[in-house]
Amino acid sequence: MTTLTEGKHAGGFLVWEVLRDYTRETVAIASGAGKLEPGTLLGKITTGGKYTGLVPGATNGSQNAAGILWAGVAATDSDVPGVVILRGPAIVNRHELVWPEGATEAQINTATTALAALGIILR
Repeated sequence: MTTLTEGKHAGGFLVWEVLRDYTRETVAIASGAGKLEPGTLLGKITTGGKYTGLVPGATNGSQNAAGILWAGVAATDSDVPGVVILRGPAIVNRHELVWPEGATEAQINTATTALAALGIILR
């Protein structure tokens, strides 16, 4: 018997947002970010202003949570556009988010606080 696994859906993590045209924006996802799933926490690279997956130990800006990816993208060989929730008010399901592999509780708390400062609340 074949086992089917359903992946994450675009925006499946979102519980509520005030207005999609206000909370979401299309941004550049940096080449080399790889394949990112919906709900991936993103950091913004200081030089160039592109987004990539959150990297808690980085020093290029991507260590600071700056948004949540709406739909999956594949940015392996080139920059690609991606829709991101950048500001609130918005409420998201914390259990549906994609955290960096090996993220510690302290790093998760730091990212949660950074998102709350943007008006994005995790529940």
